[in-house]
Amino acid sequence: MIPDSLQTLVDDVDGQSNARWQDREVVVFNMAWGEMVVSLQGAQVLHFKPKGDSAAWLWVTPTPAALPDTIRGGIPLCWPWFADERYADESPERDGPFHGLARQAPWRLDAVDEHAEGIEVHLSPLDRLHSLLTARVVIQANTQRLNVELISENIGETPVKMSGALHTYLGVAHTHQCRLEGLAGARYLDKLKDFAEAEQQGVLAVHGPVDRIYHTNEAVALSDGERTLRVAKQSSDSTVVWHPGDALPADTPQEAGFRFVCVEAANTRLDPVWLVPGAQHLLGTTLSLD
Repeated sequence: MIPDSLQTLVDDVDGQSNARWQDREVVVFNMAWGEMVVSLQGAQVLHFKPKGDSAAWLWVTPTPAALPDTIRGGIPLCWPWFADERYADESPERDGPFHGLARQAPWRLDAVDEHAEGIEVHLSPLDRLHSLLTARVVIQANTQRLNVELISENIGETPVKMSGALHTYLGVAHTHQCRLEGLAGARYLDKLKDFAEAEQQGVLAVHGPVDRIYHTNEAVALSDGERTLRVAKQSSDSTVVWHPGDALPADTPQEAGFRFVCVEAANTRLDPVWLVPGAQHLLGTTLSLD
């Protein structure tokens, strides 16, 4: 679930170190609590494995696309819009890539605070990404959990409508063995059926392509027959579940394409965020063993 070349970088570090992987600058942590790698392209957590666990919690493609494209895997940031929901009428930004501006942009490492149990990492973009909004990321890691927070603030003089997601790629033994609990009874929009609305019945099994936006703020549990990861969230009433099935993206080889399922804390068309001047919004996701 982690490419060999990325694991080699981790194994060569004792403590914290800057390195390069796939032409991106990354920050590598190999500490008493475990391992983590953060790419400064997009403030993207690429790898997390707490001490004592035999497998990484996140998946990364072994064949990432070249710059300026982004790395598929880990926890990409979708900001200040999810998918193509740009809300152009409320802000001057009318053009930009699918899933927003943050994931391709260069970010800086502002601070790393170490404590007895783990670390807290703070990042911010090198350049202004939006005329009315600012963003920063806080990552907390220890032996028990990984917590990622995407914090937005309206520094303008008019309200702003926004959406976003923490597009988490969870590593699994095999996609077809996966079961998602915690979604039963939730209404969802099926993006593969022109956003048709339906209600989840029981446990969700992933046997083919899936792209759904569930209207729920509850935590979910993803089991692959070997372990169960709990995905909790903050300030999110949308949970996106995605896997492309057999139609794998060009940057994902067949042998790696069924080793992940995306379970995303999000704000989508179901729960867009209105920020008044001076207000902040925190979108968070927390991974832990169930």
